[in-house]
This record gives sequence, C-alpha cells and structure tokens, in this order.
Amino acid sequence: MVGSLLLGMAVSLAAACALRSTHAPEAAELVVRRTAIASARVWSRTDVGSMDLRRGPGGRHAPAPEALLDCTYRPDRLGGNTPKFLCTLSSGETVKVKYGRDNGEVFAEVAASRPLWALGFGADRVYPVRVRCRGCPDERGHAATASTVRLFEVATIERRRPGHAPGAAGDGWSWQELDDVDPAKGGASRAERDALTLLAVMLQHTDSKSDQQRLVCDGRPTRGRPCPRPFMFIDDAGRTFGVANALNRDGPGSVNLDAWSRARIWADPSGCRANMPRSLTGTLDNPVISEEGRQFLSRLLHRLTDRQLQQLFTVARFPARVGTTGPEQSRVVEGWVRAFKDKVEQIDARTCPAGVAVKRP
Repeated sequence: MVGSLLLGMAVSLAAACALRSTHAPEAAELVVRRTAIASARVWSRTDVGSMDLRRGPGGRHAPAPEALLDCTYRPDRLGGNTPKFLCTLSSGETVKVKYGRDNGEVFAEVAASRPLWALGFGADRVYPVRVRCRGCPDERGHAATASTVRLFEVATIERRRPGHAPGAAGDGWSWQELDDVDPAKGGASRAERDALTLLAVMLQHTDSKSDQQRLVCDGRPTRGRPCPRPFMFIDDAGRTFGVANALNRDGPGSVNLDAWSRARIWADPSGCRANMPRSLTGTLDNPVISEEGRQFLSRLLHRLTDRQLQQLFTVARFPARVGTTGPEQSRVVEGWVRAFKDKVEQIDARTCPAGVAVKRP
C-alpha cells in the first residue's frame, strides 16, 4: 500500500516537473514580451516639413510612384480576405502585392502609412505601383504557366519596417497594452501614446485587432537584452480614411470621403472621449485622450504643409478610387485636403480636462 502511494506520488511529481518544463519557455517568452512593452517607444522625432510624402520612405531605393515592376509569382498562402500575393522581384527580393481598383486597402495603406512615417510614429513602407506578374493565377484562381504574364495597373508593394519580433510570443499588440508602457523604464510618455491613439482615431483605423499592430526590437539581441529598443506601431492601416464599422467593411471603411468627413473626432460635445467605436474584432474603443496627447498630436499635424497633403492624396491615387480622371482629379484631392484640415481643427478646438485618469476600455 505504502509502496503504491509512493509510486503514485513520484509519478505525479514527475508529471508536474514535465509540465513545468514544457511551459517554462512559453513563460520566459511572455516575460520578454512584457518587458519589451514596458520600455517600448511609439514615436521618434522627424523633420516633418521636409518629409517627401510623394516619394515616401526608402529614398533612392523606393520605386517611383506607379512604376512598372516585373516579378515572379510565389504560391505561398496568405491570410485575410484582401486580394494579395507574394511576388519575387528581379532583384531577388520578395514583396507582398495588394491589387485591385475595388480594393480600398490599395489606396488607404499608402495614404495612412505616410503620415504615420512622416510624423514619427513608424509604419511599413508601402508603394503605389503597377505590377507585371509572371505565373500569376487568373481571377478565379486557376493556375497559370510560368510564361503567363498578368498586369495589375492598380497595386502596391509592401516592405516591412525593419526589426525583429520579441521572441516566439508574437509581435501583435492590442491598444489596451499601451497602458503597460512605463516611461520610468524608458517607454513612451503618455503624451506620445495618446497622440498615436488620437491619430488612429483621426484615420478611423477600424480594423484594430492585435494583428494589425506590431512590436519590433530595433537592436541586436544579447543575453541581457533580448529585445533592445522596442518600438510599437500600426502595421496594417488598410481600413482607414472611412468610418469605423462593426464588420470592418471595405466600402464605408476604406477611402470613403463622405463617410470620413462625417466621422467626428470626439464622441461627445465636451470632454476628450474620442469617436472610435470598436469593431467586432477591434481593440480600440472610444479611448479617452489626455490634454498632453491632444496637444502633442496637434503640434505635429500643424507641421504638415498643404503641399504635402496634396502630394499624399495624389500619390495614394484617391481619385482613382472613385473612378475620377482628368481635371476632376485635382478637385477630388482638394476635397480630401479640406477634410483632413477640418479634422485638425476639431482636435484644436477641444481642451481636455486636466487630471483625468486615462485608461483604455
């Protein structure tokens, strides 16, 4: 009897040790992630007025707007419902291609990523191009021969912002996790975090699930610092310049001037609860903005010139989203510039109560 009891205890102890051993690496990864978020930055200083919103990030290595790029199709499966594929350029670089005149993300990602980059909040590099793809399947997904060539007149290529993920725990983050950033540990200030949040509201970043934001480590990992210089930013801003909606639908959510113009910055006549109702998959939900954050973003936005805004909506091909051609294109661009400046005025017109505890829902 005693022998059986001791044997049972030994087996239970061995099982517990094995379980602890199995979960130890996972727990360690979570510690790395939490430590990285605590010390993460969300903003770095830029010379906003000198940023070229037409050419975008990357300098001479960036393809010119609407350049024709040749590539070879890669049959890797990609997640999500947006029309896209991977393609290898003649240089050997593999890029993600999104395409289609009816695909709002082709326009919105260019327009959203460039002010995020220019203002210092970081973004992936997204370029408006034309793509000539060798081996791409047809519209119904039927396989093509290696010599088949398809031309995509309205497309983008994406180059991810450099940086590695903080271990195997994943690099996505929810907007609630911005509250875990600690300035005392080198992390972003409340003003910087609220400015990023308010900019997401201004853009109407409706698809705000964790996968759409990214945490990266900008330095080489060492034993003592597995995630040096962590940075948190919006990774996929394809559902923007429309209005937040429960299902993150493309029509109202991506490059819809009427909808975006009607979407107010603030949810209430007074106070600083921002107007961003959470979608079914989203993590951003009518956040309260501090006065420091409101002022921080306002100062940055005022450094953008009218010329930069015109460049932004032109290079993002917003007129093409509604099928506008010829002289009418400039009128469409001016409409977007006016709507953008109206939102800046809404931010300026509000004063947020001092001393309000800011906590994301």
